[in-house]
Amino acid sequence: MNEEDQSEENHTVKHMASVKTAWDKAPEGPKKATALKHYQAAEKAHAADNDEEAHKELKEAGRALA
Repeated sequence: MNEEDQSEENHTVKHMASVKTAWDKAPEGPKKATALKHYQAAEKAHAADNDEEAHKELKEAGRALA
């Protein structure tokens, strides 16, 4: 893994942690359920080394919690 890929990987991991923290603090309800679906899709994309898709899903999760 080159330095640029490692930087993107670190950014994705930090973004996931940030969204997870917001999700953990959110009250139960439809917004939290929607955010969870996007977060799980981001986890799947990240596992498949598709960081672009992971970030897209994390942004949607954040929007759902807003």
